[in-house]
Amino acid sequence: MEAVEKPQPEAPAPASPPGPHGYSPQREAHVKRLRRIEGQVRGLQRMVEEDVYCIDILTQVSASTKALQAFALSLLEEHLRHCVADAVTEGGPEADDKIAEATAAIARLLRT
Repeated sequence: MEAVEKPQPEAPAPASPPGPHGYSPQREAHVKRLRRIEGQVRGLQRMVEEDVYCIDILTQVSASTKALQAFALSLLEEHLRHCVADAVTEGGPEADDKIAEATAAIARLLRT
């Protein structure tokens, strides 16, 4: 009889710093933008359900992808202007941590 390997629990995500965050003043605009993107993705689902031509679906996938990328860049800019700039102004190890965190986020965005 083979032993069944139990899945290991995931490490808890690090706690997010308390707000307000760089995007907070534009929160409503961001939510509105994300709802538009959500509608685009639901439209993709409908297109597949309705057996729409592949190229037409791919065109909409491209539009949805670009919309998410634009949102990510906007959020990144706000993070740099607010969170990273504040940390750099204060100096110390927190500044290095925020720069490393932003660099890792940029690297993730570039991989997509």
